[in-house]
Amino acid sequence: MTSDPTMTITGARQWQERFTVLQKWVSRALAGNLSCLIVPGPEVALSHGLDVTAAGMRITATPRDASMLLIIGELSEKMNEAVAVLYAQMPRPRAIVILGGQTPSTLPDPDFSAGVSQAGLIDAVDWLKRALAKGAFSDSPEDFDAPVLHARIEYVCPMHPEVVQNEPGSCPKCGMDLVAREAGEPAPEHDHGHDHREHRHHEHEHQHHEHEHQHHEHEHQHHDHAQQHEHHEHEHHHGHCHDHHDSHEHDHEQHEGHQHSHENHHDHGHKHQHDESDGDAEEKGSGHDHSGHHHSEHGHDSHEHGGHDHVGHGHSGHDHVGHGHSGHDHGGHDHGASGFMSMIEVTKDLPRSADGLAMDWMEVPFGPVFPGLPGGLKLTLTLDGDGVTEGQATSLVGMINDSEEGKEIDAETFIERLASAMPLASVSYRLLACLAIERAAGLENDSATDQARAVALECERIASHLGWLAQTGRQLGFAWLTDRAATLQLEIRRASGKRLVELTPALQALAARLGRTPLLKSRLKGIGVLPSGTAGLSGPVARAADDAGDAWARLWQRLDEIITSLDYIKATGEPGLPVLRNIGRGSGTGEATVETPRGEAQLSLILEHGQVKSYRLDTACSHHIGLVAKLVEGRELGDALVAVGSLDLSPWEVIS
Repeated sequence: MTSDPTMTITGARQWQERFTVLQKWVSRALAGNLSCLIVPGPEVALSHGLDVTAAGMRITATPRDASMLLIIGELSEKMNEAVAVLYAQMPRPRAIVILGGQTPSTLPDPDFSAGVSQAGLIDAVDWLKRALAKGAFSDSPEDFDAPVLHARIEYVCPMHPEVVQNEPGSCPKCGMDLVAREAGEPAPEHDHGHDHREHRHHEHEHQHHEHEHQHHEHEHQHHDHAQQHEHHEHEHHHGHCHDHHDSHEHDHEQHEGHQHSHENHHDHGHKHQHDESDGDAEEKGSGHDHSGHHHSEHGHDSHEHGGHDHVGHGHSGHDHVGHGHSGHDHGGHDHGASGFMSMIEVTKDLPRSADGLAMDWMEVPFGPVFPGLPGGLKLTLTLDGDGVTEGQATSLVGMINDSEEGKEIDAETFIERLASAMPLASVSYRLLACLAIERAAGLENDSATDQARAVALECERIASHLGWLAQTGRQLGFAWLTDRAATLQLEIRRASGKRLVELTPALQALAARLGRTPLLKSRLKGIGVLPSGTAGLSGPVARAADDAGDAWARLWQRLDEIITSLDYIKATGEPGLPVLRNIGRGSGTGEATVETPRGEAQLSLILEHGQVKSYRLDTACSHHIGLVAKLVEGRELGDALVAVGSLDLSPWEVIS
């Protein structure tokens, strides 16, 4: 524990040797208005019984408004990277406080560390207040750096993803501004008609005589200025070079602003129709990849191509007089003389929204520290405007099933590890491990022990559902719901059986107020519908599916379960924390199933001489996380986030 308030804290930069009066006032003001960003999230603090407000701090949802980074428990390697980014975004002065865990490898040493307890949190807040009051400014603040902060930025054209540069600028092909992205990100996947196949040209007749061109190959390449070939000559101002392997000599006029990246061959074996409306034919196309062209029976006047007018980009706007490319539409970009692209051409091949508009789709991550979603959950949504086209959720803190034999672990240690790995339902998984090990050792059930364990499980169910209500309040902006649900959750955790019964009127009053909140109903009704019979459902989500199956039904299912659990506790007695009975050096195979607050969890293991040799764990959240893609598809962004939140996913209970 760090107890010396001589500012291991990273203070704001100071340019003078002594504090000014203003700096002293600012330091005292900061000490009296502490705010913290909790990692993995506020729900973890509540599940450990930590009352941040009572300790003298307010909880903030953004690192820009935090003076303390409060880390609770152990973080995974993926979370270590996220927490480094959060810390870098915090303004000075800033401090790191860790309760019940090791220092992440991506952060500097903590300013204060202690066990997970309310007393440890209060000590940390008192230390920070003294440190800030003594001086929130430093003449030599330490700079913070981490590898994850050094993302290389590159610039790519939205229309031509093959155009990538290290500096900002414009696309040499279409003139659009290049878009910044992190190196390694996937390029935009747009098909703008750059692959032109099977262009069919009809009969075209010219005066004087006819000449039939068969297997006429065009090769378009990146060259600089005019090149002379055996059979035709091109003169360009900007590297526009055509190689026409023909038996005739063509003299093309000078052209501006063209670059060709054509490396495909054209097999011309078809006839051309001549548009006599203005004596020329317009050829439109981006001309990036031409294949399957069949030209035949070209009739040429004096075997000379005149008026070959190229405007803009690629093969766009070729005007062949006498060559007979009438109506040769390559389906690409049509550029005007100014070099700018028509928005119709720019968006014609973009994916269409439900309203028919063509827009770029963006892949946006939410989490693993995002207000309204559980900490450790990364939600990735593909957005079409403010609509969601697809999405998926992944856990950055979930367990990995260990099915390999040979890794023996003491039974007591196994129980503690499993319980600590599930901070939002530690009692449930402690009970699950105890039951599986005792059955593997051949112990019979004990009614008194089972009854006390069941009461403890119901107490956790009530606290967990209240925690979900507090999370829902944070997501929807109902501060009163967040405060009231969090307060009741902390009281439930500390209460005896008798006190739990006394809290029944308060819980009933909360449910009644929720029913009288029409804005809440309108926000949840019809959102995240999962019909009955949907595969993989368990717990409150499955039971709510038998009703309307939406977020509003899931809310009332959890409220009903709170009252049911209170009735059970009232009729049964005092809770008892699950503790492993004496198993000696028992051996065998054991299985157990427990209805956790989020659904059914199953554990099977092999016990050998009192040691857990291997195990297999299956949880409700491991199945529910797969429902996210279906719930968010086609929804507005706000509704999609509400739908995901209504599942009450615990990222720690997602097993891979």
